[in-house]
Formats: sequence, C-alpha cells, structure tokens
Amino acid sequence: MFDLQSVCEKAVVASKSLLALSQDKINACLTSCANAIRENKQEIILANLIDVKNAQNKGLSPAFIDRLTLTDKTIEDVALGIEQVATLVSPVGQTKYSFVNKMQGVEIEKINVPFGVIGIIFESRPNVTADAFALCFKTANAVILKGGSDALNSNKALVKIISESLQSSGVDGNAISLIEDTDRQTTEKFMKMNKYVDLLIPRGGASLIKSAVENSTIPIIETGTGNCHIYIDDSADIQKSADVIFNAKTQRYSVCNACESLVFHKDIVKQALPVIASRLKQKQVEIRCDKTCFEAIKDYPFVAEATLEDFYTEYGSAIISCKTVDNLEQAIEHINNHSTHHSEAIMTENKKNAEIFLRQIDSACVYHNASTRFSDGFQFGLGAEIGISTQKLHARGPMGLDALVTTKYIVKGDYSSRK
Repeated sequence: MFDLQSVCEKAVVASKSLLALSQDKINACLTSCANAIRENKQEIILANLIDVKNAQNKGLSPAFIDRLTLTDKTIEDVALGIEQVATLVSPVGQTKYSFVNKMQGVEIEKINVPFGVIGIIFESRPNVTADAFALCFKTANAVILKGGSDALNSNKALVKIISESLQSSGVDGNAISLIEDTDRQTTEKFMKMNKYVDLLIPRGGASLIKSAVENSTIPIIETGTGNCHIYIDDSADIQKSADVIFNAKTQRYSVCNACESLVFHKDIVKQALPVIASRLKQKQVEIRCDKTCFEAIKDYPFVAEATLEDFYTEYGSAIISCKTVDNLEQAIEHINNHSTHHSEAIMTENKKNAEIFLRQIDSACVYHNASTRFSDGFQFGLGAEIGISTQKLHARGPMGLDALVTTKYIVKGDYSSRK
C-alpha cells in the first residue's frame, strides 16, 4: 500500500538539508541531472511509449497525446531547460527590505527564503516533472509531484533518474518524489497534507484547478486555463495581424497560451476576417462566428454559428470563436467578461488604443502586436516555468524562481530590549 505520509515526511527532511547547499553545489547538481536525462534518454522514451500506447488504446484526443509524447527533441529541451535554470540567479537570500531602528538599537532585514516543500499536481505533460524539479531545487525547495495516471510510466522514469543523480552527488534523493498511487482519494488526501507541504500548485485543466481550490487545506497558487483573446482594432495592419493570429492559434493547439477567440472592431471585420480565414484554412481551423463575422466569411468551408458558450471556451483544438464589437471599450468589456485572465492581445497601429487596452485588460499577460504564444517562462527569460498563474496573490503570469520563495525577517541587536 502506498504510504503518502512517509513520502511527505521524507520530503520535509530533504527540504531541511537543501538549506545547507551552496548555489555552486545546487548548480552542479542541476547540470548532473540534465546530463543524466540525456544519458538515459532511451529509458525515458521506452517508458513514454507505454504511456502513449495506452492513451491511443483509450482513444484519447490527438491534443492529449501531443502533450503526453516525449521525443529526442523534447527530452533534449528538458535537459537544456534544467541547464538554463542552473545559470539563473537564485532569489534565495536576497534582501527585499532593510531598516535600522536606531531608537531601539536593532537592524532589520527582510530576505527571500524557500517555502520548504512544494506539491505540484499536474496532468499529461511529463516534461513538467523536470521543469518543476529544476525550479524547486534551484530555490532549495523539495518537491512532491502528482502527475496524471496517463503519464505515470514517463514520470516514474524521470523521477528515478533525477533522484539517483542527486544521490550520486551526495544530496538527499527525496528532494524529488512522485506519488505513484493513481487513486483519486490519494490525490484528495495529498491536498490536505498541510502539516508537511507548504505550497500546492495545481497545473492542468479547469476540473483539476476547481478540485484543488475546493479540497486543498494547503495554500495554493492557481495556474489557470487559457481562453486567450486577440482583438483586431480598426487601425490594425490586416496582413501582419493574420500572421500573428495564425501563429497564436495553430503553432500548437493544446497549450494554454494558444489563441481561442478573436474580437473584431466592426469597421474592419469585413476586410480582415476573410484574410485571416484564408490563413486558418491552411490548417482547417473551424471558425465559430457571431452574425456579423458569419456574413463576412459565410463561404468559408469550416464556418459555424457560435453559441454563447463558445465565447467562454478553451478549445485546445482547431476551433476558434469570433466576436464583433462597436469599439475598443466593448472589446475590453467582452474580453474581461469571457476570458480566463491568462493572455490577451491587441492588433493596432493606434498607440493610444494600445495603451488603454494594456492598462484595462485584467489578465496576467497582455500584448500589443504580438502573439499570445509568448506567455512562457523560457520566452520571458525565467527559465523553465512552474506554471502560469492567473490569480493575483503572490504570483501572476509565468512563474519562475521568484514565485517559489517566501520571506522572513532577520533582526540583529546588541542584547537589545524594546524600550
């Protein structure tokens, strides 16, 4: 029987030992882990093939299988991501605030410190295993991972390789651990292990996030779903906008930063939408339209009338919704009311409109004349990301190292007593 409490207890012990490691030692361990992943690539791929085959036999969607699959390239990207994290400056120990209370004779500093043990629940992306480990280890946090059952074999292989690499470097291998029990009750029990786990990060679809919010007694950071919008303003360069939208929608359907909804100013929709549809036709993208947009491309082979639900939907597939608005203010209102507050963009040559949009859109990442696909820790220079937070407490947007530390006050005196 799987012993969840033992896993958590060992992670706590490991987290204490990480506090004694120098940054040079941490970086050397990360480099060794990256090399171990490369050296054991075939073991990882064979384990992943079992997961992929099982997913295919279950008839799971191509988007799901895409997220699940590891290749030579993705494994090399995983190793490179760990190495990049090793090159970053750790926030641990940095002074955030200092004050000398001369009246009382004490010096006060507020510094960054690790959380201790971080729990991460995620779904079918085994690359998250390595990304999460690298960021947590860099900030001297132990990590307990609970991946989806469909990626169990891939995750087991990765955790085994990383843990053994740590042990060979003289570091507690329990700095990374995996909950191998796939029972839903075990996941719910894990969400209540606040005696051992200091922070919980659920990373996945809406149902996973909802379950964590409703069941966890551990403080959580929500990583949200991505119903991402692009607004095409009346002054937008149509051809350049079409290129950006094609990238944002079709580069990879399954990711949370893919564009799922287009919003058009009424004065440009008839000119712009046929050009954009022509690009999307190359990938047979279905366009679900309001009445005005439908009339603009009614001969498009993959057009359909949108329902109200379409404007709230993260498709994760070759479908996109289209909405017409009268002005910028309506566009902002529509996006704020229908988005998941992840990533939104405006295509416009009007700098004033761009500034209004950037200021008033209530999302973690907001863009002017750029693809929503840039919402990514690597692209933002953060290294591998732990997730993209859509909440407003502690961390928001792509979460790198700074999101994985908390603070404490250091007070130094000369046998001082408060006067």
